[in-house]
Amino acid sequence: MAIAKAEYARRRARLVAGLERDGLAIVPAAREQLRSRDTYFPFRQDSDFLYLTGFREPEALLVLVPGRAQGESLLFCRERDVDKEMWDGPRLGPERAAEHCGLCDAFPIGDLDDILPGLLEGRSRIYYTMGRFPQLDRRLNGYLRALDNAPGSGGAPELVDLDRHLHDLRLYKSAQEIRLMRRAAEITAAAHGRAMARCRPGLSEYHLEAELLHGFVAEGAREPAYPSIVAGGRNALVMHYCDNSAVLKNGDLVLVDAGCEYRGYAADVTRTYPVNGRFSGAQRALYEIVLAAQEAAICAIAPGNDWNAPHQASVEVIAQGLVDLGLLRGDVSGIIESGAYRRFYMHRAGHWLGMDVHDVGDYRVHGQWRQLETGMVMTVEPGIYVGADEEHVPEKFRGIGIRIEDDVALLKDGAEILSAGAPKSVADIEYAMRCGDVQEALL
Repeated sequence: MAIAKAEYARRRARLVAGLERDGLAIVPAAREQLRSRDTYFPFRQDSDFLYLTGFREPEALLVLVPGRAQGESLLFCRERDVDKEMWDGPRLGPERAAEHCGLCDAFPIGDLDDILPGLLEGRSRIYYTMGRFPQLDRRLNGYLRALDNAPGSGGAPELVDLDRHLHDLRLYKSAQEIRLMRRAAEITAAAHGRAMARCRPGLSEYHLEAELLHGFVAEGAREPAYPSIVAGGRNALVMHYCDNSAVLKNGDLVLVDAGCEYRGYAADVTRTYPVNGRFSGAQRALYEIVLAAQEAAICAIAPGNDWNAPHQASVEVIAQGLVDLGLLRGDVSGIIESGAYRRFYMHRAGHWLGMDVHDVGDYRVHGQWRQLETGMVMTVEPGIYVGADEEHVPEKFRGIGIRIEDDVALLKDGAEILSAGAPKSVADIEYAMRCGDVQEALL
């Protein structure tokens, strides 16, 4: 299961079609990142570069030149090096890289200073995102200064931000991308079920993290899409908690927010469940509100609705639920208008999902919420977080943090919950934790 070479070519063609005919686009690969002294983190390709090429080596650059007679797509990459390949693994080299990626031509990255300035000549616009690759920024600025100062020059091309052109393309997922994201979500859901079935008081948070990572790697997803959150008890009140070192206590909930990356695509799933396998009355009451809010939000994911509709649906359910439980007082519409609910629900209901866990794409267009359309994939993750020092809240609710998150694709037939394989209802969670059989719990 992989993205076909022809799809990468279609992506590049769509991007080129949106550029000025006398423009030129530059898309760099990611750099290797030093971990400590002479040890590097596992290499992860830049998402924009990967989206357009499928090429997974560092020290590379894609140049798209609309109208170029010899070919519009050019790659600069490392040459073959037998000695270095013996230590670090094989390289494609320019000749094989061009064929492998379906590009028109490829050159050694060492020839960049000799070739790229000539490609810039006569171009009115350079589409490039400044600020993310400082070394290349300086190099490119040097090329532009030289063009500006050249005798008879009409001046350097204008620099235009590439992101708004490229990221709108990435927002709409193809059928091949949906298949990969569905698989990422399936692997992630199974790993959540594995951790849930093995949870018990006395374990440390990192024991559940280990179960998640085992589930990811065993299915071919070698990396998590982001640092896993395993937050027992009051740790769930910290949105991005990832210390994962505390002991899981009897009577507490544990919030687990984790997702794998599968062949370049992220999953992002959260489940909250009782450490001992049984919800208390207060825990269950808050959990049912969050679950109802998520269901309302998912129902609002439909063509014609805007990006804010799912969030607003979740707010209405949570505000009403908090009033019903006595955690908030007053008229529900007034609570929503004043934002008083944010004391317990302080984040939005979701975000775009794709190659990045917080994927690219504007949420507003010309000042208005973006309309939801087929091919968009998003998370739906409402939550309730009751501070431990909330004096005006009944003690039984204090220190509880709950979030429920799924990955949802808007397809021609409607919204599909990609991560539905992880138990979510109170009954399914308690059954899975009691029996240790997640698959049976979902039947």
